[in-house]
Amino acid sequence: MRIVLLGATGFVGRHLLPELASAGHQCLVLCRYPPACRDMAMVPGVRLQQANVHDSTVLMEHLAGAEAVINMVGILNESGRSGKGFHKAHVELSSRLIDACRETGVRRLMQLSALNAGKGDSHYLASKGEAEELIRQASDIDSTIVQPSVIFGEDDSFFNRFCGLLKILPVLPLACPQARLQPVWVGDVVKAMRMALEDSETVGKTLVMVGPNEYSLKELVEFTARTAGLKRLIIGLPDVVSRLQGRVMDFVPGKPFSSDNYRSLQIDNTSTENSLWSFGIQPRSLESIVPGYLGESIHQSHLSRIRKNAVR
Repeated sequence: MRIVLLGATGFVGRHLLPELASAGHQCLVLCRYPPACRDMAMVPGVRLQQANVHDSTVLMEHLAGAEAVINMVGILNESGRSGKGFHKAHVELSSRLIDACRETGVRRLMQLSALNAGKGDSHYLASKGEAEELIRQASDIDSTIVQPSVIFGEDDSFFNRFCGLLKILPVLPLACPQARLQPVWVGDVVKAMRMALEDSETVGKTLVMVGPNEYSLKELVEFTARTAGLKRLIIGLPDVVSRLQGRVMDFVPGKPFSSDNYRSLQIDNTSTENSLWSFGIQPRSLESIVPGYLGESIHQSHLSRIRKNAVR
């Protein structure tokens, strides 16, 4: 199958491409700057193409002759606070992609969305939900929507980010400490995505993908500290302070946390439904995966300190 992928240079895409390639699929990755991700071109059957995916003409040019398209474009924060950035990345792009599929005759579309899309009042979830509705309304497109919880794995931006913060902060003030999450391993997600893309029975379905266990955000950060061998004080902030922290962080470059993140965390990121089981996939626990990459990082740091002291 010839597959065109948008947003594949991110965390999930880097794991999905080898999964698709191992099944014999040919993948065309549309990206802004191919030299920055040339390592991806080393995967058999993968080709990188510089393209502005927000340009309808460019989309149609590269979708021509494809059999399927996977859209993984997504942002967790925007430069402003109005929601325009989320709308452009999630809604406007999905609309253009649907039109491009119609113009080029590409019927198979997979959309990587998010658990709780369309719920709550965050711009992130609202725009994800709006994009989903556009896709569902396109009855002439054979679509499948994937709704994962927080995805973890090597090079993730969840456990690795908290690990980085814990390394430099002896005390971590944590917003929304009681928020509930059900992290799912990226290996399980990409395997299920590949199987779903190949299965016509998934057309028109929304696939929820979560891990085997639920945790509070504070429990996950405490687990990160233990796994990394760091003794840190993690202070859960009350709701009013969490909200204030989000407002302050709105103006911090890079937005490590934001008002929109705060609003997203007001809804439990958990589900009693789990589509992974329908593909014969037993969800892997974070306890069986995360120590493999966080623990290795700490081990390397320890070796570096030993070598440094030996030189002295």
